[in-house]
Amino acid sequence: MVDLQQLRYVVAVAEERSFTRAAERCFVVQSALSHRVKALESELGLTLFARSSRRVEPTPAGDAFVAQARASLAAADRAVRDASAADGRVTGTLTLGVIPTLTGLDLAELLGRFRAAHPGVRLIVRVGGSDEFVAAIASGTMDVALLGLPSSAGAPPVAHRELSRDRLSAVLPSDHRLAARKRLRLAELVDEDFVDFPQGTPGREQTDRAFADAGLSRAVPFEVMSVELMRDLIARGLAVGMLSPGAGGVPAAGATDEAVVALPVLGGPTRVEYLAWDGFNPSPAARAFLELPAV
Repeated sequence: MVDLQQLRYVVAVAEERSFTRAAERCFVVQSALSHRVKALESELGLTLFARSSRRVEPTPAGDAFVAQARASLAAADRAVRDASAADGRVTGTLTLGVIPTLTGLDLAELLGRFRAAHPGVRLIVRVGGSDEFVAAIASGTMDVALLGLPSSAGAPPVAHRELSRDRLSAVLPSDHRLAARKRLRLAELVDEDFVDFPQGTPGREQTDRAFADAGLSRAVPFEVMSVELMRDLIARGLAVGMLSPGAGGVPAAGATDEAVVALPVLGGPTRVEYLAWDGFNPSPAARAFLELPAV
């Protein structure tokens, strides 16, 4: 009879590609874990893992078994969470994806309120790109995400709520030749070196589209994922950028600080921030998060 612990062991071995690391992850000695996996293989009459002294890989039968094992573990966890929610307690895990340029809400304050209201929920926060978060929500591996998409891209293909809209500012070194201007046109920036997110990411797409729609091109020699690093590169005079006011220490449009200035751009890119989630069957923790005021 297969039990949940055996399923957890098999999934851990498949994901870690190592009996040693799987045992450490499951807080059990390796010999015990190996014995339970071997006993399961004997019971099933199948070899779930190909083993050598250096490698461990799932067999085709192992891949098929692991996929269903994950589903069974998720169903068991969901049963516990739903039972707790029916008794008035929200438990389980809330996995939240956050873009690095979030400006539409105070995430730390929001998570603090959520933790105070639901101390039984384990919070997991991941920083990344909107496309990967939408895919994770659709596949059931992420509960909620805070996205940023070009306004021309339309709404995400999952349940969502619009949080804010903003127009990106041109961010320049405070001693730049254009820093004293009140506003700029895109054409005035074509000869500049830009820092931006990697090509193909939603964080970059809105600026690429704005330049393409205006029949312009630009050079982006600096591709990074950190808004703080973007601001530092700009402050050092290495590049200019197009960023959301308030993101990563970027000043408001038309404002300056000791190192950089943010200027509005005629015809500049716009983006929309969304709260997104799985609308088909959100977990109790996800529902509790969505019910928070100001979300």
